[in-house]
Amino acid sequence: MEFTISKADLVRELNLSQGVVEKKTTIPILSNVLIEAAGDELTITATDLELGIRTTVPARVKSGGSGTIPAKRLLDYVRLLPDADLQVKFSDSHWASLSCGRSKSRIAGMSRESYPDLPGMGEPLGQIPIGLLASMISKTVFSISAEESRFTLNGALLLLREGNMTMVATDGHRLALVEQPNPLAPAGLDHRALLPRKAMMELQKFASDSEDKDAPVDFGQDDNHLFFRLGARLLMSRKLTGNFPDFERVLPRSHAHEVVIEREELRASIERVAQFADERSRAIKLRFSDNEATVHSSLSESGESEESLPVNYTGPTVEIGFNAQYLLDFLRAVPEPRVAFHFKDAQSAGEIRPSGEDIAYNYRYVVMPMRI
Repeated sequence: MEFTISKADLVRELNLSQGVVEKKTTIPILSNVLIEAAGDELTITATDLELGIRTTVPARVKSGGSGTIPAKRLLDYVRLLPDADLQVKFSDSHWASLSCGRSKSRIAGMSRESYPDLPGMGEPLGQIPIGLLASMISKTVFSISAEESRFTLNGALLLLREGNMTMVATDGHRLALVEQPNPLAPAGLDHRALLPRKAMMELQKFASDSEDKDAPVDFGQDDNHLFFRLGARLLMSRKLTGNFPDFERVLPRSHAHEVVIEREELRASIERVAQFADERSRAIKLRFSDNEATVHSSLSESGESEESLPVNYTGPTVEIGFNAQYLLDFLRAVPEPRVAFHFKDAQSAGEIRPSGEDIAYNYRYVVMPMRI
């Protein structure tokens, strides 16, 4: 196999593969990327057996074929080359010779025969604008459980319906739900899937690398995999098994009180007060009293802190304990300048939503209280 490719094109596609390539694996071939040359393009594939990326890029192919090269070493080296065309030639002994300007190197590869075969994508079920998908991921991904034993919570529930889509994530202590119109959803669409966190992070990379935020992502599945195709890039992910919890039972039906707060002011206050919170629990308290919201931490070895914010509130004084990081995750993800804090009492879950007129989507964030 021998081909010539733009250094910039190769670096861009190899960058995408880095989040998928298994770096600490007992299967050495999974640390490599599979490179296949045919016609006038190069296909680059990376996988860790749970997640896979296949992308194509233009190239001048002198002789077709395939081979594998260590992904990180290839990227680290090619990134340092001058911006010019790169010539690559694979030998029968699986070594790759790289030539760019005055630079010449050889990298030891491995046989393509031992590289796992990845499934192909069938007929798509529907389409999602990449910008919309990335936006919904950023509003929910922080609520996914990090405990591997709770595997049904290691991803987000994706609900695709005619005209709209919903994404829900929870770790048992908090729940994030976002629902938005999807103009590309076909009539009669009604599909649900559990999307792993790692796949969500890779889709965000697709979005950040896409100039057109309205570009459609084809969504599909087979018995064991989910597929997302954006142009010449295909992401495939093994499905999470099991049943996602009945999230609708967790969503509060009503709240006794509501307070609208300036988002940036609340975020900044919590960040400052949290510097004095217990490092393990990250616990702070929110107290709502006459026209005032107070954020404070309990006295600890490092000290204590308190800040007050003006609000429009005339109900009974209520003090609720929360994990500061949980509140900050939402406040950093929501774009609106004001948020509405809904609550009942110190023992009930609190809920935060964006506040304002003409909000075209539904975003709910439910957080369980802490006993402090």
